[in-house]
Amino acid sequence: MAQFINSREATVTEAIDGMIQTSGGALARLDGYPHIRVVLRTDWDRSKVALVSGGGSGHEPAHAGFVGQGMLTAAVCGDVFASPSVDAVLAGVLAVTGPAGCLLIVKNYTGDRLNFGLAAERARAFGLNVNMVIVDDDIALPNLPQPRGVAGTLFVHKIAGAMAESGASLADVTAAAERVIAGTRSIGMSLDTCTVPGSPKEDRIGAGKAELGLGIHGEAGVEQVDYHNAAQAMAAVTAKLAAVMDDTPHVVLLNNLGGATELEMSILANDLVKSAIGRHLKLIVGPAAMMTSLDMRGFSVSVFPLAAEDHAWLSAPCAPSAWPGCKAITPVRVLDLPDGLRPIRPIPSEHKATAEFLTRCCQILIDAEADLNALDAKSGDGDTGSTLAGASRALIGALDRLPLADHTQLYRAIGQELTQTMGGSSGVLLAIFFTAAGDAASSGLSMVAALQEGLARMQRIGGAQLGDRTMVDALKPALDELQAKGIAEAAIVARAGAEHTATIRHAKAGRASYINADQLEGHVDPGAEAVARLFERLAS
Repeated sequence: MAQFINSREATVTEAIDGMIQTSGGALARLDGYPHIRVVLRTDWDRSKVALVSGGGSGHEPAHAGFVGQGMLTAAVCGDVFASPSVDAVLAGVLAVTGPAGCLLIVKNYTGDRLNFGLAAERARAFGLNVNMVIVDDDIALPNLPQPRGVAGTLFVHKIAGAMAESGASLADVTAAAERVIAGTRSIGMSLDTCTVPGSPKEDRIGAGKAELGLGIHGEAGVEQVDYHNAAQAMAAVTAKLAAVMDDTPHVVLLNNLGGATELEMSILANDLVKSAIGRHLKLIVGPAAMMTSLDMRGFSVSVFPLAAEDHAWLSAPCAPSAWPGCKAITPVRVLDLPDGLRPIRPIPSEHKATAEFLTRCCQILIDAEADLNALDAKSGDGDTGSTLAGASRALIGALDRLPLADHTQLYRAIGQELTQTMGGSSGVLLAIFFTAAGDAASSGLSMVAALQEGLARMQRIGGAQLGDRTMVDALKPALDELQAKGIAEAAIVARAGAEHTATIRHAKAGRASYINADQLEGHVDPGAEAVARLFERLAS
């Protein structure tokens, strides 16, 4: 898999320098590259307790992304998924520790415990007051004597960081960190493994599977489960957390492991609030990428029992932009539509034959969803099938409120329905098509003539003409032939018009107009294909 790197060896150092150069002067690094990679605050005066954390790289924005006022004082960065050296940790401690002392926040991995632990001993030999806490929040492997430290580490960074910024003593900051660690529980799930720079990708998780409880270094999880959807995935994760939570209010951290999209994370947030533990969740951090595993397509959930003082520390201002904030979980608030946009519903009426015909048309488009999406992926964004199928399902669901016995009003009602249920330019164009057809039918035109007038209006507004590689190439000849000879001939010319679009190398309208000729040639326009399939199925 291609990655935006220059060389495996320079990946971490170049990333650190990129972060520092874009920090607005808030961050600096110690000398000693590439063996010593320490990112630290430029505004630090050693008058307060210093917080130092770190570990292997590849978890960005952790750890260096959380260096700043109100969180970490310094972060020590190792190679990808590898602990930093003892000297690197010691350099960081010596650079930031003053009379108030230093707290090392370490995730529970053997390399981190050993290297940070020995660095702490050596720092004490220099006369520095250094404490160390070990985060072990992962509950994926319940019988593991040394649970891993994962995204719950961020609770420790934030609460301890806010306390240190306020002037709390090392003893108090350490006690709070240990209390947070004792109460924090985390578990993750992913659909795929991560890609380590310069190494082949491990294909451990098969198609249709998700791995529950895998580590942030790509370690195998406790089990692989069948994957169905986001709600089922979140239910599997929260079921593990529910078993170790009490009924007190909790704060939750929803972490993107690196490869999930913002859209997916928002869906997961919705499923989290609706999950078995949702009623216990009062505050949320995220959803955001905080403790990642490179590009892993997964998420993790961390929970912590919420005390009054923790709410204040979690909500306290801090400088690092990687911290997404801690917010209250609130119900969805729904406001009325502005005046003029609330639809005026026509008086519904029953007509069995019309209902059956509309249902058949909609089902044809629903059945074609996957094929149309595949076609659209060649010349657009791959959603034509889903757009048409979604509108079709909505239309089937609206049949009981449509004026089925009055075709003039029915065209207009379909147009109105499409403006609300069908997205993109195709939704607007088809809404224009049916609304104009309704206007034409009200003046006495026949059904086909009204549809032809609707098409003419759609072309005037949308700008598409025959030969522009759009649905018009199939729809116009089909409606002309339907008027003259009937549905069977209309289906034949619709198919011919659709197939002709595969030979058109330069689209003049629609999303395909942005695609080069080589990508278009040989592929039927998905809108034209939808029209052809509709007429063919109706004719059969």
